[in-house]
Amino acid sequence: MPTAVITGGGSGIGRALAHEFARDHQVLIVGRDPRSLAATADGHPSVHTLALDLTHSDAPDRVVTTALDRLGGIDLLVNNAGAATPAPLAEVDRASVESQIAVNLTAPVLLTARALDALAEAPGTVLNLTSAGSTGGRAWPGFSVYGATKLAVEQLTRTWAVELAPRGIRVLAIAAGVVASGMGLRMGSSQEQYDGFLAQAAAATPLGRVATPGEIAGWARGLAAPEASFATGAIITVDGGLSLGAGFP
Repeated sequence: MPTAVITGGGSGIGRALAHEFARDHQVLIVGRDPRSLAATADGHPSVHTLALDLTHSDAPDRVVTTALDRLGGIDLLVNNAGAATPAPLAEVDRASVESQIAVNLTAPVLLTARALDALAEAPGTVLNLTSAGSTGGRAWPGFSVYGATKLAVEQLTRTWAVELAPRGIRVLAIAAGVVASGMGLRMGSSQEQYDGFLAQAAAATPLGRVATPGEIAGWARGLAAPEASFATGAIITVDGGLSLGAGFP
């Protein structure tokens, strides 16, 4: 059975990814909160959990070692974990900048580097989750640091695709639009504020709604499938047309 390692697997898109791939993969989900990870794994015997902070220096080794011990290999690595601290430039502070860079950029770089030998043996696929809010030369007021890290992940995706092609490793990315994943609540918004944000986003999106986590997971499955084996370096925007100039946010 193929195997998948998914970071940020305790909620939102990560949970949907875990459930999607658990249908025919052995899956290791990684995250900080053991209770959220357990909730994702509940009722899914092929989902294994590993609670740790991906920004710790020993995290890459622990993730890869655990995946090899429990799953027997790594066919797919999904760099999904993310952190956002919205603020205009005048209000950013060092701690929030360093935290977002550590989670969104440093952690996937070091984890992917540590997983290369296992991925090459498969050969496997790396799938990075980024954001349509920072793609296509767009500005993103209030999210400059978060957006910059996600734009950097696009560059990683293209560069790794070329570097790793000789080893048979494919590298792709999904630039997701607004998804009803609960992320706003986890960033500190009230339910009322978050509902308002989703409604505003839906109104500005050409398709007239926001995405579900399951829709992003469906795209992930397609990109990881053998039928997509000639695709590498691609960044697929899945945002209902929002990045085509609708003017939001």
